[in-house]
Amino acid sequence: MKLLISELPVGSLTLKNRLVMPPMATPKNENNGLATDEVCKYYAEKSQGGFLGLVITEHCYVSIEGKAHNGQLSLADDSTVAGLAQLTQSIHKNGTPVFAQLNHAGGRTQKEITGTRAVAPSAVVLPRSKEGIPIAQAMTAQDIQKVVMDFAQAARRAKQADYDGVEIHSAHGYLLNQFFSPLSNRRTDAYAGKTLEGRLRLHLEILAAIRTEVGNEYPIALRLAACDFMEGGITPEDAVWAAKRLESAGLDLLDISGGFGGYTNPGQTEPGYFSPLSQAVKQAVNIPVLLTGGVQTGADAECLLEEGKADLIGVGRALLKNSAWAKDAITAVQTM
Repeated sequence: MKLLISELPVGSLTLKNRLVMPPMATPKNENNGLATDEVCKYYAEKSQGGFLGLVITEHCYVSIEGKAHNGQLSLADDSTVAGLAQLTQSIHKNGTPVFAQLNHAGGRTQKEITGTRAVAPSAVVLPRSKEGIPIAQAMTAQDIQKVVMDFAQAARRAKQADYDGVEIHSAHGYLLNQFFSPLSNRRTDAYAGKTLEGRLRLHLEILAAIRTEVGNEYPIALRLAACDFMEGGITPEDAVWAAKRLESAGLDLLDISGGFGGYTNPGQTEPGYFSPLSQAVKQAVNIPVLLTGGVQTGADAECLLEEGKADLIGVGRALLKNSAWAKDAITAVQTM
């Protein structure tokens, strides 16, 4: 049997195949963060036929201070649960499990969006910041503890909304990426940017707090910025170290992506362009590793799996353009 169409356990959950729809923001939600009928129909269409092994829905903000943009889904209060339960039902009816991605934008947000000044690990200009945006305020110890609790309560709500698991977002320049990257973390306390332990401390605290809320059997993933692709930033070696620590702390799945460099790997355009990063992580841990980026065909996905680049393959843009892509890819692999 081809690897793409083989089962894979992720914590207590068993996926029927290795194909994943990764989180991709849509403009289909209310500005107050509530899920709409339109977004439910969108996910029902993408998962139709049950050809995806897993869907990870677009990032949800865990608090209003962490809201990244207008129209973003929310898990910031209990009023969001009913709408998100309809969203998960729209995916479950196709026989597909679904994770919620939990996020805090940190210094990547703006007062016009949240109503408050942005907060970040340190009061520094973030890489790739838009010109004219005020520097975020350095977080206090109380701010940090609130973020830990906000992630934990968001995970509780996701479980109540019948999500099958959650993913902690620590990539693409958002708050947890900001803590893990030396480019943005200049702290000198327990979260100090000069040590790997300090840079990863908040991640581990959030993971532990979520685990307390959802229990030991509920799958928890983390999208890791495995490299900033900038001098002085996160290195692949940092990512391998972090992956081992996260696995030891009880994480069930690692989703490998970029940091302040965003969704792409500079100079790399081949299918699975983060594969050097995901392969290094996969060789260091025993939990499943997810790779996303540039995959256009089922054959691409199968090849990456057979080469040991990852355990799961995420496909974003191809699925965004063609809702029948997953069906076509799985069918093609079945006949290879």
